[in-house]
Amino acid sequence: MSSASTDEALRRLLDRGRSRAAAAGPDHARLWEALVAATEGGKRFRPALVVATHDAFDGTCAAAAADVGAAVELLHTAFVIHDDVIDGDDVRRGRPNVSGTFRARAHDAGTTDEEAASYGRTAGILAGDLALTAAVRAVATCGAPTDVTHRLLDLFDAALHTTAAGELADVRLSLGIGSASLRESLAMEEQKTSAYSFALPLQAGAVLAAADDETVAQLGEAGRVLGISFQLVDDLLGVFGDPARTGKSATSDLRTRKQTPLLAHARSTPQWDRIRPYVGRDLSDHELGEVRRLLTASGSRLFIEELAEQHCTAAREILEPLGISTDLLDTVGMRSPRAATEVAA
Repeated sequence: MSSASTDEALRRLLDRGRSRAAAAGPDHARLWEALVAATEGGKRFRPALVVATHDAFDGTCAAAAADVGAAVELLHTAFVIHDDVIDGDDVRRGRPNVSGTFRARAHDAGTTDEEAASYGRTAGILAGDLALTAAVRAVATCGAPTDVTHRLLDLFDAALHTTAAGELADVRLSLGIGSASLRESLAMEEQKTSAYSFALPLQAGAVLAAADDETVAQLGEAGRVLGISFQLVDDLLGVFGDPARTGKSATSDLRTRKQTPLLAHARSTPQWDRIRPYVGRDLSDHELGEVRRLLTASGSRLFIEELAEQHCTAAREILEPLGISTDLLDTVGMRSPRAATEVAA
């Protein structure tokens, strides 16, 4: 099965939503179009994981696998939209996101900055909710046998709960009430990213192919460690990355005091007293360059790169014996986590 099949499934899903949105009125139609735009530009590795796993176990539910892959991608879109609202970000992948689009529209109409910001947040929350419900509906109507569909819905439900717990922990740890340990930070990232981005698509593909419970459990573990590796690289790009290439801010994580493993490690180094003043506020280009230098000199950047490599290797050691081609990790950017960070500024 090609990636075109999952792209087509996602397109059909979005077109169905477009018809419903148009019936609700022009403002709602514009909201749906902003949601559609939020699905564009990604690597689509999550649906690729669903399909690759299904095919590796000789599954016969190709159409359902494409639909479930599209559902996972739309679930990702929902989390991205909500995450931007939580972080107060108006840009994603180098362009205005849902909140940013509607904030600008309200501002152009003559509202105050506060009113425009509120309108943007409202649009983001609603668009994320719409994407979430559409994703679950796509699973429920994917056409797989009833018992398989129930197992898939259980996987989606578990991933939703785990990811929500991780998102809440992320915000709680960012409040500045206390400093997260490296272990706490890794646990938060495991919940926030591993469950829905890696464990869910790997396990969903296997369930669609009627894999046994032990295999499904092994794929869950592979997804867990692979997700940690992916998030560690994302944390590095969230500070060292070039926004023009990554499509994400290089100051947002520092401004919002994200308790990433990068900062958790930095707190244990002699450079922390010099790093700390750059956390929790907006940074100029010069200040960003200085904190990057300090995080490198402290050894924190190297530590996270090596930790990401270790988790990626652990995932490959599980996937390869199961017959899952690790060539797919190239698509995820995880064949070599350290190489992925070469897009850093």
